[in-house]
Formats: sequence, structure tokens, C-alpha cells
Amino acid sequence: MNNRGKLYLIPTVIADNTADKVIPIQVKDALRSLRHFLAEDIRTARRYLASLKIYDTVESLTFERLDKNTSYDDLREIFQPIFDGHSMGVLSESGCPGIADPGALAVHFAHEHEIEVVPLVGPSSILLALMASGLNGQHFTFHGYLPVETREGARIIRELEKESRRSRQTHIFIETPYRNNRLLKNLLSTLNEETYLCVASDLTGSSEWIRTATVGQWRKNPPELPRQPAVFLMNAFVAKQ
Repeated sequence: MNNRGKLYLIPTVIADNTADKVIPIQVKDALRSLRHFLAEDIRTARRYLASLKIYDTVESLTFERLDKNTSYDDLREIFQPIFDGHSMGVLSESGCPGIADPGALAVHFAHEHEIEVVPLVGPSSILLALMASGLNGQHFTFHGYLPVETREGARIIRELEKESRRSRQTHIFIETPYRNNRLLKNLLSTLNEETYLCVASDLTGSSEWIRTATVGQWRKNPPELPRQPAVFLMNAFVAKQ
């Protein structure tokens, strides 16, 4: 038995001004005892914690940066509060830590050093989009971002479609909001017309929009997607009853 603190995985909102409806009371209860945090962007982490109105002031809290440039070797110093007996929280920039997020590195370090990890419930755009898509939720892969270059992106799209047709797997990816329409255009021009495509935009937000249809159906009336976070899901095999 050691006297180390725990590592709490703290979910954040995925759409502005939604904390009251998507962040459970259990998360807020856990936060009340935490004073040390790891965050990808310290400024937005402070703003998020302040919005929850849990602390008298966020100035009393300590933050360490955990981003794509953080190395495994950096973590021993970053984790010093836990080794001293204080629990810490990992804050994702959006959604749940460790899912499409550098928080996974901290969680791996914690397991390697026998530090208890406590995941807390919160919104994940990837899982919410999969739930709402009607596509295969038992066999799926998240790919993150596709290549920006259109020709290379089209090559990857064709490979994923072929794999999906063979394995019935759903493939999930995201894009920077200002490139949403570019990605949609590439998908619609590359995929077979019978392949199913889902676009889920502004999940949990005031303009949430989710549509699943065949590529052929999308081509008849392609939308102009807003510059908001979106998740794209594709499956070339959909079993119908």
C-alpha cells in the first residue's frame, strides 16, 4: 500500500456553454478535492474550471502542460504532487482525456508506477457520433485526421472503404472545422455510392446536426457544413433486417 495520490481523468465540454447538461455532478464532486492538474492548454483549462464555479478562485490551482511535445521522461517531475500524496486531474482540451488526446501518455505512466487511475464520465464526440450513426458499433476504428493533401486522402479513403466492405468495420475520423467541406467533397467524390456515410456536427451543442445516408443520397443534395467540430463515419457494409 502506498501513500500516492490518484490520477483523475476529467472530461470537459465538447460544445460551448453545455457544462450544466453534459458534465455529471460526480465530476464536480471529484474536482472539489483536486488542486493539481495536467492540461493540453492551461488557459482553456483554467477557463473551464472557472466556469464550473467550484473553486473560490482558480488562481490557487497548479497546472502543468501535457501536450504532444511532452515526453515520457518529463512525467516524473510533472507527477511529483502524486508521489507526494496529492491527487491530480488530467483535463482534455475537448471531451474525455486519453481519447484522441495526449492524456493517454500520463495514464500509461500512472499504470507503470502503480498509481490508481480514476476515469470519470463525460461527453466523447467519437462515441456520441458512433451511437447516433446507425453504423457498426461492435467493430470500429478511429483514425484521427486523414491526410490533408486531396490525392493522398482519396487513396486512404479507398483503402478504408475496401477494408470496411471486407470486415464490416466502421471507420471514424475528424477534421479541422475550416476543412470540413473539403473533406466531405473528397469523401463524396471517392466513395462508392452504396457506401454509408454519417456526419455528426456540433454534438451536444445548440446546432447539433447528425445525418447518415448512402453516398449516392448525399451526392443528390450535398450540404455546406458549418465551421464547427464534426465527426465523419463510414461503413461500406450495413446489414438490414
